[in-house]
Amino acid sequence: MRAIQVAQHGGPEVLVPTELPDPRPGPGDLLVRTDAVGVNFIDTYFRTGMYGSDLPYVPGSEGTGTVVDVGSDVDDFAVGQRVAWCAAEGSYAELVRVPAAVAVPVPDSIPADQAAAVLLQGMTAHYLIESTYPAQPGDTVLVHAGAGGVGLLLTQLAVAKGVRVITTVSTDEKEALSREAGAAEVLRYDDDLGDQVRALTGGDGVAAVYDGVGAATFEASLTSLRIRGTLALFGAASGPVPPFDLQRLNPAGSLFVTRPTLAHHILTREELLWRSGDVFAAIAAGTLNIRVGATYPLADADRAHTDLESRRTTGSIVLLP
Repeated sequence: MRAIQVAQHGGPEVLVPTELPDPRPGPGDLLVRTDAVGVNFIDTYFRTGMYGSDLPYVPGSEGTGTVVDVGSDVDDFAVGQRVAWCAAEGSYAELVRVPAAVAVPVPDSIPADQAAAVLLQGMTAHYLIESTYPAQPGDTVLVHAGAGGVGLLLTQLAVAKGVRVITTVSTDEKEALSREAGAAEVLRYDDDLGDQVRALTGGDGVAAVYDGVGAATFEASLTSLRIRGTLALFGAASGPVPPFDLQRLNPAGSLFVTRPTLAHHILTREELLWRSGDVFAAIAAGTLNIRVGATYPLADADRAHTDLESRRTTGSIVLLP
């Protein structure tokens, strides 16, 4: 099969197209022929070595496709069924061995590129708005990178709950996309960002900040919060946040800071099906619009990473085997 392999940590150039033996499913696995593969910022963390990984390896954890074989212990999936996943190693490939426990059925109405692009980012947006800080009607929240994959989805889910959303973006084009998703106010990453947010909230600050940018926005995120506000730091697109003194949270208003991750919010099969089911249902109902900003041939995974890291992309991006 064709796949992308990483033999050493480094820049996008280490993503090398190669031929590898076809995988075989274990007793609890599915073997899936991929229709589309999701590209996420976490893939760049493994590629650079920020997150540990054994070398060589095939990157990627998200995708969608058709089941071509099932393990002996699998009884809830069948050959020919469409499935999606966001926690199967080696997804930058034509064939992927997917543990049945992490696979979810895909409704026929969901196109392959959307199914590949939405599960990780969509369920991330879901747990942020439903579990990390369950925003309520009338709340105002701040979403950084409002035109990114998670940002667009999170904005739509929040607005559907009656929440007022302020976002940050870097260009006029991205501002237009963020407003289309429902953002009430769209700001740039200025030095006085925290002051601008407070001016838009009568001086109080926002109930929550959902921050996937990290080091470049962390200080502004803290200063944007109201008393007893919550900062959900769910990513580090600009780099990890340096250690800081927890005592700062006291005079700033008894603030809450958390570093959540999706894996801890889909620990059970029931929770995985709840979150994925809600996401797919919202797409089918037309209340969640999935923007696939770019598609690339599998062999051009290096270009996809380059564009992602340089913030040239909007929405989600996928690879097509």
